[in-house]
Amino acid sequence: QVQLVEFGGGLVQAGGSLKLSCAASGRTISSYGMGWFRQAPGKAREFVAAITWSGVSTYYADSVKGRFTISRDKAKDTLYLQMNSLKPEDTAVYYCAARQGGTGWGPTMYDYWGQGTQVTVSS
Repeated sequence: QVQLVEFGGGLVQAGGSLKLSCAASGRTISSYGMGWFRQAPGKAREFVAAITWSGVSTYYADSVKGRFTISRDKAKDTLYLQMNSLKPEDTAVYYCAARQGGTGWGPTMYDYWGQGTQVTVSS
């Protein structure tokens, strides 16, 4: 069983930056594909970014491409999301997720989830 805990959310002004972390415990995630998703009030959970187990390949939603960077530290079993040039429309609860065997775009493809961290971007 994998437990995931997100850190680093908060309130930031538009144009600012935040870095989210997702720490794993219970079992190493070194062989898992990892993803970040977000969910705004009244909206469905949406894909933000993903990274393969090796860290070699990354994938981004068009809405965050060029502004967000996903990375992982396998030695620390930790996933990161660097968010720059934040916009009010980035406001949401951000979740990290782990998928055994690969990455994917859909939330249902992931096996384990964190509880989420709130990111609020003020205009």
